Amino acid sequence: GVYTDPATSPQPGLILLDLNMPKKDGREDLKEIKADLNLRLIPVIVLTTSKEEEDIYTSYQLGISSFIVKPVTFEGLITVIQSLSRYWFEIVELPARED
Repeated sequence: GVYTDPATSPQPGLILLDLNMPKKDGREDLKEIKADLNLRLIPVIVLTTSKEEEDIYTSYQLGISSFIVKPVTFEGLITVIQSLSRYWFEIVELPARED
């Protein structure tokens, strides 16, 4: 592929992560993201169906920026995504990237 070197690959401005994915546990992904020098400073928002206090606590301990429980309806999910987008890309000042 074009981006074989993670150090030169484009980086996302924000990571949305579900804890309950079919093939891999999102908690493990979160640990890997926060251990990766190229990814660890990118804000991570957990958007998941879990309301478990342990998941919330552990996620914040691992360095997430926000924990949001997925709404039940698709319309509710769209509203949450729009609000997140406004917050992270219009309101919050993120540090400049070192490219």
